[in-house]
Amino acid sequence: MVGPTLVDIREHIETLAAADGQYYVICGRTGDRPVPAAGCRFRDRATARGAARATEQYRSALRRYDPQVPYYDLIVCEETTDDPAGTDRREYSSGAPRQHLSEPVLPETTTPEQRTLVEFCHRVAGVVFETVSEAGYDGLESAVMDAYFELAETVENPDELCLYLLESMASELDEHLSLSNQSDLFLDAAARLEQPDGANNPFDATLSVLEKRGLIESYTRTPQPTGLDDSTETTVAQISGYALSSRSDRLPVLPVTLELCRHRRERSPQSVRVTAVDGGWQLTFAPAETVEQDSLVSAPIRRDAI
Repeated sequence: MVGPTLVDIREHIETLAAADGQYYVICGRTGDRPVPAAGCRFRDRATARGAARATEQYRSALRRYDPQVPYYDLIVCEETTDDPAGTDRREYSSGAPRQHLSEPVLPETTTPEQRTLVEFCHRVAGVVFETVSEAGYDGLESAVMDAYFELAETVENPDELCLYLLESMASELDEHLSLSNQSDLFLDAAARLEQPDGANNPFDATLSVLEKRGLIESYTRTPQPTGLDDSTETTVAQISGYALSSRSDRLPVLPVTLELCRHRRERSPQSVRVTAVDGGWQLTFAPAETVEQDSLVSAPIRRDAI
């Protein structure tokens, strides 16, 4: 990338910001406060104008990698707290503006199979990010957005961006949220997704969806005796061709957990234990309370024999 990097521009805007500033950057058409100036305030109008120019430069650079980044008509506004009819009566005035992940970029060379996988991964990333934002996890939200923009700058193949985004998102959730908070987050996120018909066993339905969407190539599941309640029993599945890669000896299982939650509404998410096996991974699902803090989003990889 020629010229200042995205990181350089973002850091420049941060140096211009002041916690007690009265001016901020906003889109005159939509009322959105765009990244990377979102949440920043500036001491005077001239400084805010400089931040607006840098914001447009940032978004123009990002658009080289992601043409779906929205265009904004950026203007500078002054907060008037003593005027009830002032600009601060807008929805965003009570806190940081809600941020959104842009829609995935799908080049003409993308195959139908790749398109299906990218769209599935983006749906997962989008609903989890929306849930994080509305739950008020500001630090986590910022960490995910920072990771997204850094990936957009470094990942050349748009088909791979959503995969890297899910991997980094799983790492951030694992680092920032307790197991209990992860569980609550998944229940909330799953409630935002389309309700399945519930005709099939939740585990079979989950693995089938992951296979159809291209997240895994194939799977086998250990049969369970008829009549057992899958909410209290351990279930074992072996998968091959998993689209996500391990990081720091942990495997991102965020999309697996979310899809299972979608098929098991109003039940606590099941912890996932991962074991490396020939040809892929063995996933062991068990009630979270029965497992020693195995993550719901990024599970430690076990290499012991089963």
